[in-house]
Amino acid sequence: MGDITLHRPRAVLVVAGIVAAEATALLVAAAWYGYQLFSGSPVLSFWGAVFTLGLMLAFSAWLYATAVFLSRGYRWTRAAALVAQLFVLVIGFPSISGGVVIPGLLMVIPAIIATLLLFSSKVIGFATRTGNPAPTL
Repeated sequence: MGDITLHRPRAVLVVAGIVAAEATALLVAAAWYGYQLFSGSPVLSFWGAVFTLGLMLAFSAWLYATAVFLSRGYRWTRAAALVAQLFVLVIGFPSISGGVVIPGLLMVIPAIIATLLLFSSKVIGFATRTGNPAPTL
């Protein structure tokens, strides 16, 4: 491994932790949604609700992968984490303005921290890997 893996900035771990926490929150929400769906709660479209559950599970897996590979220094993870933070902000700010203040703040504050850290020079410098290095002879 090169010297890129020798020193992992704390900011990278903070962002990876935030993304992993968001993935866990989404997984818990998906579990609750699935329980409600399969326990007989009324829905307009059963297959639409199953599709939504599938999206929640897939997005949670994507967030976990983003957190793991960000902590390893892969370049693509910065964009993936930024997109996730933008989605969280799009949900969090209307939640706050709609009167759901505490859950909204629990979404917005970590998303702002992660977004700011994603643009820090230490995170940018660490997240430069594009894949495994080519073998040398």
